[in-house]
Amino acid sequence: MAGRGRASGHGVVALCLLLLVGLVGCGGKPATDSARTDLQRILDRRARAVLDRDRAAFVRTGALSWFENLSAVPLAAWSYRVTALHRTGATATADAQLGYRVQGYDGAPVTVGRTLKLSRDAGGRWYVDAEQPARKSPQQLWDQGEVTVVRGKHSLVMGVGQSGEALHSYADLADRAVPAVSDAWGTDWSRHVVVVVPQSLAGMAGLLGSPASAYRGIAAVTTGETGTPARAPADRIIVNPDAYGVLGALGKQVVLTHETTHVATRAHTTPATPLWLSEGYADWAGYRDSGRTPAQAAPELQEAVHADRTPTALPADQDFGFSGDATELARAYEAGWMACRMIAEQWGEVRLDEFYRAVGAHQKRAGAVEDAMKKVLDTTPEEFTAQWRDHLRAELG
Repeated sequence: MAGRGRASGHGVVALCLLLLVGLVGCGGKPATDSARTDLQRILDRRARAVLDRDRAAFVRTGALSWFENLSAVPLAAWSYRVTALHRTGATATADAQLGYRVQGYDGAPVTVGRTLKLSRDAGGRWYVDAEQPARKSPQQLWDQGEVTVVRGKHSLVMGVGQSGEALHSYADLADRAVPAVSDAWGTDWSRHVVVVVPQSLAGMAGLLGSPASAYRGIAAVTTGETGTPARAPADRIIVNPDAYGVLGALGKQVVLTHETTHVATRAHTTPATPLWLSEGYADWAGYRDSGRTPAQAAPELQEAVHADRTPTALPADQDFGFSGDATELARAYEAGWMACRMIAEQWGEVRLDEFYRAVGAHQKRAGAVEDAMKKVLDTTPEEFTAQWRDHLRAELG
């Protein structure tokens, strides 16, 4: 669940390009292909040292830095690819792409940008003085401190600044969420989740590469590595411990089940899927066995219905923005949930799942919902919306 001018004077630009074909930068000493090759060789050794947990070999490539912070993280792969090298005398800065996989959980690598500060020793060999997230790239958990790992039956929980007892509680919630989601959605997914618990809201924001203000009050989000095949994502459920900690037992379970649903449905969630459906379905799965009534689970929407302000349309994607009004955000989630709940009650849970998959089978948004409604629910968006509004008034009026 989710970084995302030009110089004037064409003659000067053209001259710079001619002089630096295959090189990087127009200032300082250009980086030769040989220098990049040498650096790549050092980073390959660095990656091997990480996988082998070889502290001495890692130190031979550079400063110890975050190496011991990730000693508990089970890694299946770790590699660097140098993308740019900017030299100034005996020092340099390099851009690299880091790719890694967590053993037993990631079907595709997480890929992130890293910036490395470098120097050369007397023998001319590169040495990594520091490694940090590249500009506009998110932090990794071990950038924030020592990672503690707890394994559940269906989950792997990684935390920084969290007690083992706290992380075990997350594992217990995730272990209940996975079979609950499988019961609602089916078993055609990995059926395990990775939960990441930073120390604070600020830590969550760092992991998402966004300002903390964008996630204040948001208990958790699910990210999937962009650009990887849908059949093999590297999903992470990232928790905001500040907001999550104030929830009651039921709220905590609903949130983890909601986010786990996003992991399960990832392969069938495409640009064609509107947020009212993806978020509404995740809430439906989260509340499915909770016993909560619409009045209990949708208080903001109920208030609108009571005030004769029943929504005239299903919520648009922009209504789900975290930085907007909190009440409007809550109503958007509640409206999506009520739509999916109505489908499950009036057409059946099997049809709800079929509808979700049918929408996601389209490559583009235009016509996707209309086509799926016709084929799976034998209705139109206009008829569905009118029925949904009647449903809101009946359940919340």
